[in-house]
This record gives sequence, C-alpha cells and structure tokens, in this order.
Amino acid sequence: MGLRFERSIAGALVLGVASIFLSAAASAAPQAAPANQAAPAQSAPHPDQKRTRFIIALERRSTYQVFSLANPNRVVVELPAVGLRLPPLPKNGPVGLVSGFRGGRSGPKKSKVIIRVTEPVFVETAKLEMKDGKEPQLVLDIVSLASAPVTPVHTASAAPAPKPEPDFDKPFGLGASDLLPRPPQPAQRPDAIEKRTAKQLIVIDPGHGGHDSGAQKNGVVEKDVVLAFSHTLRKKLEESGRYRVLMTRETDEFIPLGDRTAFAEQHNASLFIAVHADYARSSARGATIYSLRPSVAERLKSSARARASDIDIPESKFAAIDARDSDIVKRMLADRATAAVEVTHHRTDLFSRSVVEYMGDSTNLRSNPHKTAAFKVLKSALVPSVLIELAYVTNKSDAKLLMSESWRRKVSDSIAEAVDNYFALSIAKIPM
Repeated sequence: MGLRFERSIAGALVLGVASIFLSAAASAAPQAAPANQAAPAQSAPHPDQKRTRFIIALERRSTYQVFSLANPNRVVVELPAVGLRLPPLPKNGPVGLVSGFRGGRSGPKKSKVIIRVTEPVFVETAKLEMKDGKEPQLVLDIVSLASAPVTPVHTASAAPAPKPEPDFDKPFGLGASDLLPRPPQPAQRPDAIEKRTAKQLIVIDPGHGGHDSGAQKNGVVEKDVVLAFSHTLRKKLEESGRYRVLMTRETDEFIPLGDRTAFAEQHNASLFIAVHADYARSSARGATIYSLRPSVAERLKSSARARASDIDIPESKFAAIDARDSDIVKRMLADRATAAVEVTHHRTDLFSRSVVEYMGDSTNLRSNPHKTAAFKVLKSALVPSVLIELAYVTNKSDAKLLMSESWRRKVSDSIAEAVDNYFALSIAKIPM
C-alpha cells in the first residue's frame, strides 16, 4: 500500500520540543477537540471507522513524507534530520491501531519514524500544526483500511450529457495539452525495461548443511534451525513484493564456503545475508551481526587492484584509442576496481548498522552486537555481506527461541525492516 502525502513548509521557528500524544477513536461519534488540540482536518469521521491519531513533536518546521506499507503493516514518516519526540510506548497492548513505534536518524541528514499497526491502514490526513501557536507538531490520522467507508454510487434519472468532442482547430499551447492525442513513445529494449523495473536481489546463505551440522546443544542442530529461519526470512522478503530472494541452499546439503560468495556475485546480488547460530562455553546469549574486518577489506582492495592491472586486454578492444595507451586504461580499471571494494565495504557497514537497529526491537542482542571478522563468506569485493549469529545454542533460553516459529517470524520481520531501511538510503540504490 502506498498512500503518500508530501508537504513543503518554509521558514524556521525557535527550537523547542512540544509534548505529543497518541489517541485512539474506535466507533463513536466525533467529539470536540480540546482547546489546546488541533481539530481533525476532516469532517466528522464515519461512525464505524477504526482510527488513531498520532502526533509527533518537532523542534522546527520541516518537510515530510508519510506513507503506509504492508507485510508488515506499518506507517512510515520520513523527514530531514530534525529533533523529534515520540509518546511513551504502549505497555499493555496496542493503543487503537498502533502496536508500537520507533524513530530517530536513518541516514545522513535524514530522520524516520516507523509506526507499527495492527492491520492494514491508510493515512487519512497528515498535516503540520502549531501547538500554542509556536510549537510545530505533525498530526497523522491513521484509519483502518477494512473499515473505510465505501463511497455510494449516485444514480441519476437521466443519462449524463455526452462530453463534447475536443476542438482540434484550437492552437496547441499551455493548458491545452489534452486537446491533442499523446504523441507515440519510442520503443524501449526489453532488457532496458527489465533493468529499470528489476527488484533488488537478496541472497540468503543458511550456514553449514549436509555432513557439516554446525553447533549442537540443548536439542538444537545449527544447520537445521538456520535453514528453517532462512525460509521464513525469504518468505517475508518476497511477500513485500519489493525483492527477489535466492538461497545458497534450500535443503540439507553442504555448499563450500567459496561457492556461497561466488553464487551471490554471479547473480549480481544487492545483499548477501549469512545466517548462523552461535556456540559459547559461557552463559552468553543474544544475536551478533558481523561485517568484514577493515584490514581484510584493505587487502581486498589491493587484490582487486592487482587483478585489474594484470588484465590482458586484446588489441581489438583498442580500436578507438592508441594501443600504446593500454597502461592508462589498466590504471583506470584498477582505480574502478578499488572504488568498487570501497563502496561495497561502506554499504556493508550501513546495512550492518541497520540490522542492529531493527533486530534489537525483536530479540536480545549482545552488549556489543556489531563486530567485524574475516569470515570467508564476508570476503566479497562486489556484494555487501553480513553474517548474523541469531542466538546461542548453548543458552537454554536462546535454544528455545531458535526452535520457535513465532520467534522466527518476529525476527524475520525486523530484518526485513532493516532491509527496507537500507534500500531507502540513496547509496544503496546506485548501481555498482
């Protein structure tokens, strides 16, 4: 679902954070708004509508975008970097349609608020109001899609008058573009259309498999639980309609480590997510997110540069330039290969942080959850790659979670939100 509001508000006010509140109205006639509360922008709501008003206090006037999404159901508010304050989280179940929310910085010069809702919704109104004439607040009226009234179809006793045919003798100018038929559009190559509309490809790598069982304890076998989790995550990502998902293994089979990374690179994946479960001789519990160690990334850059410099370029490729300039071309290729590794490492860091931020809302994390390592599956120069240790098989509480399908769905939801957040960043959309 994607009902979107956009507003542009000029000027700035004195810094100050207003108080905010969350209110719900389920099935009653409209009530008068308090003196210090802005009245709803719409007229009286439909008596059977389920609706919730959500208010965000801002430190200053700001542009904003509001839209609703499904799978999972949520409302997203995107703003520039601006101070904001949210109400206390619901403690005893949902408040109206709202079951939870989070907000904060989502990237360079960007802020985001994600409002989790109990069912599909649309945002009826989104407007900036001034509390007490000086404190800006963004007011959202969230309405259940299922309870939205159907507009009645009005019938007339007589057929409507036919629409007059356009007068094509009139000059074609500003404000009259509808008088002429739309000019034919140039044909587009199928591969160009596919590239423009293609979904981002994500590769999920369930660890171990076959003869390699991975960690085992408390009745948990790592290769089995990470495969089950990967299927759940795949389903969640595909249901959003925004991604294509491949898995390095879909059954209990062993895949060599090098083949896993190569699989992602060969398919030109936009993300690689390795899924594992951890083992410890202590009582440690919680998830850990690994990305490639910076020193290893530097070695990847050197290796990529060396390989590009050693490319044997056939003379036929130099038809348009002097063959004596082959060294210049090789240096350009080497620079490009180095830049590709740098961009991949930066994207990996952004995605790792996004996973930490969102996954922490659904399960326990280690005290320092983002770590770096030299795992072989992370050594890709082309595909941003992370390895997620879901939980510890050696911890009895974690082991129970790993075997729980409801826990898998909850954590998969949070990782899917992290993926959404990552691809909302401009750098993630730029082709390599």
